Amino acid sequence: MPAAWSQWPAPAKLNLFLHITGRREDGYHELETVFQLLDRGDRVRLRRRDDGQVRRVRALAGVAEADDLTVRAAQALRAATGCRWGVDIELDKHIPLGGGLGGGSSDAASVLVGLDAVWDTALGEDALAELGRRLGADVPVFVRGRSAWATGVGDRLTALELPARSYVIVDPQCAVPTAALFQVPELTRNSTPTTIADFRAGAVSGNVFAPVVRKRFAPVAAALDWLGRFGDAQLSGSGGCGFVAVASMTQAEAIARQCPPQFRAWVAQGVDESPLLAARRAWRRD
Repeated sequence: MPAAWSQWPAPAKLNLFLHITGRREDGYHELETVFQLLDRGDRVRLRRRDDGQVRRVRALAGVAEADDLTVRAAQALRAATGCRWGVDIELDKHIPLGGGLGGGSSDAASVLVGLDAVWDTALGEDALAELGRRLGADVPVFVRGRSAWATGVGDRLTALELPARSYVIVDPQCAVPTAALFQVPELTRNSTPTTIADFRAGAVSGNVFAPVVRKRFAPVAAALDWLGRFGDAQLSGSGGCGFVAVASMTQAEAIARQCPPQFRAWVAQGVDESPLLAARRAWRRD
């Protein structure tokens, strides 16, 4: 009889601000940002296989299986641990591709954390985060599962407790290519380094990608302009989704209902701890 399916949440994230403070010799950029984890996102389902194969059971539009971060994460964990098991991976996808909400990274992290449980490899958070870093700079924050201040390429993390906020997120249904934006000449790469204390005091804001994305992607600019009617509209990551913070889910839902038909709006609550960690603890108890 085949093993049962297990389910693992893969939450989205927002960047409450995003600065680039320099460029390293290897070409990567030094960042400062705050990752706000959300209570909503994708869901990963895993089923252990006895034959050692890693299989994706549902295609993801525009992403070849060999390039899928969920598949690559499973293969990386298997190689690192020498595990003989395989896995079927099914992804219930809600986070838009190219939206700056960390969907692919979060999916990969949930595979790493989930398979560490399903395969009983017991690799531990630090080793899983390092495996995740090799897959993508945003993967470690999802592995560790805590909203955080981030520096380096986004992988040096300090967990933060953030004020309770509800968010309206608007998808302009326009994917934005991150790698290409990092090469844009007018991108600001010399932001002055700041501190957590400055952020808490409200002295840190802005996203260096916002003017670049607005200039090149009209739907993103239009979505941010519409959101700006309700508060301080921000771009998340390198885009293209925008968001605005509000005081309650009731207020967020009222704004989302007014969303123009060319966009897609959804609401979420900011969380200090990822629902993925709760799922991991529940697995241990079972």
